[in-house]
Amino acid sequence: MKELTKAEEQVMHILWDIRKGFIKDILARMSEPKPAYNTVSTIVRILETKGFVSHKAYGKTHEYFPVVEKGEYSNFYLKNFVGSYFGGSFQKMVSFFARKNDINSRELEEMMKYIEKDIKNPKDDD
Repeated sequence: MKELTKAEEQVMHILWDIRKGFIKDILARMSEPKPAYNTVSTIVRILETKGFVSHKAYGKTHEYFPVVEKGEYSNFYLKNFVGSYFGGSFQKMVSFFARKNDINSRELEEMMKYIEKDIKNPKDDD
């Protein structure tokens, strides 16, 4: 799996939300200033080449849908992020964010309770 550009990621978030749609549907959900129709079409075709998106053809019109689930990409992205910036250590990452955001021990304990609960009752992150 490859890391997405910001523009590709923006389109994927829209497709993950709407589950399937035409270029006009994706464009309608983009914030101002909206890119050109052809720009969005090009990004979607790149995503298709990368294996993130597929389509169903209706004549010359294509309806696009995600092939890679949001949780799958999030996991991939986070592992790359932690590997690149924290030597693959989630402990170093949490420690860094705790220091930089002035998280106190009570807040860390609350996070630990949340993590323990999530481990006992895993759910889909999509």
